[in-house]
Amino acid sequence: MSHSKTVKKRLLSIIDEMDKVHWLFTKNPASDFSRTKKWSFSEMMKFIMAMEGKALKDELLEYFDFSKNTPSSASFNQRRAQILPEAFEFLFNEFTHAVSKPKLYQGYRLLACDGSDLNIAHNPNDEATYFQSLADSKGFNQIHLNALYDLRTKTYIDAIIQPSRKENEYKAMCDMVDRYDSENKAIFIADRGYESYNIFAHISEKHQFYLIRVKDLYSNGIVASAKSLLPQEKDVFDENISITLTRKQTKEVKAAPEKYRIIMKATPFDYLDLYDNKFYEINMRIVRFPISEDSYECIITNLPKDEFPPEKIKELYHMRWGIETSFRELKYAVGLVNFHAKKLNYIKQEVWARIILYNFCEEVTMHTIVRQSSRHKKHSYQLNYTRAIHICRHFLSIKREAPTDVEYLISKELLPVRPGRKDPRKVKVQTAISFLYRVA
Repeated sequence: MSHSKTVKKRLLSIIDEMDKVHWLFTKNPASDFSRTKKWSFSEMMKFIMAMEGKALKDELLEYFDFSKNTPSSASFNQRRAQILPEAFEFLFNEFTHAVSKPKLYQGYRLLACDGSDLNIAHNPNDEATYFQSLADSKGFNQIHLNALYDLRTKTYIDAIIQPSRKENEYKAMCDMVDRYDSENKAIFIADRGYESYNIFAHISEKHQFYLIRVKDLYSNGIVASAKSLLPQEKDVFDENISITLTRKQTKEVKAAPEKYRIIMKATPFDYLDLYDNKFYEINMRIVRFPISEDSYECIITNLPKDEFPPEKIKELYHMRWGIETSFRELKYAVGLVNFHAKKLNYIKQEVWARIILYNFCEEVTMHTIVRQSSRHKKHSYQLNYTRAIHICRHFLSIKREAPTDVEYLISKELLPVRPGRKDPRKVKVQTAISFLYRVA
């Protein structure tokens, strides 16, 4: 059996096992899916995962092979209302744990953490997701996806969905770090938005490692506050420092600013209080290196110097870009910007479904061999991931035994690798894709 068929069989078997206890994943356990008719619990789960960006009726017709018994859009909406979003979150965790085998870097898993905004249907009545910049503007609604991404296997291993009005990336990362449960040591890699003593402490308390880009020496971040402990005559350095954090504001604390950092009451730090845990010592390594003639980057980490010199630190941080690429593929190739719902719980169903589909596609494509062209060709080649997703989605949705060689089809869809190419980042305002685009 090919690897793609093995992965599909594993995913569908988890859904079938969930179907046997479907009342655990429904709003009304005593009555929901008590009669299956055209929609069983497992069929609903499979269909939501296979949906693309087309009109719902077109999706239904294609999924059911244009049968005269194709369920109506109304029946689909009635059935999806019975399924909790946690059903898809459970499926994500079970499937990812079952098929994803860690690929280590010097004995460590490389886990990147980042977040991305997702525009959803306009709804001024939803205060948790609605924004209005000007009094006379229409406004918009957003949710925020926080994700933990394995840079070596190219799969998501955890995620948290927040209404954008209640977005808290610091807390989301701490929660995902606390939930990390693996025998493999991990390095958590993040960008400047995650500069926080609380995050450093959560990772250290898990006996794991972090590598986080922070504000530079002459800014107003953690490194600037520790300037007295760093070399004064050097622009480039690699220093280990120790700081004692506290919420106390005694004379002793204020008299030794080089030793103590006062954490204000409004600043979250989960290992301090004014009674039993008055002090918390944190050890950090600060690495500063040039990225051009007159600009520098600062990294805070707890990785050992002998195992990870500055050049390795730079290499690891550069690898973090993999999660940025994954968000682009998740949104535009997998279709996370094309929701078939306005209600938040339905949107959460589709977010989890798209992440599962992304991991399914990656698990298949990672085992596809790319045969490079002859030595007379100008470029080496890589897989066309957009085409690979289209093939994998069709393979997952078909009910009959598929004669198609999925790996072969994917391996024929290639793009040239052009190293060194640069293209300025095009930043533009993103809005939710209206349901009207599917009319007609």
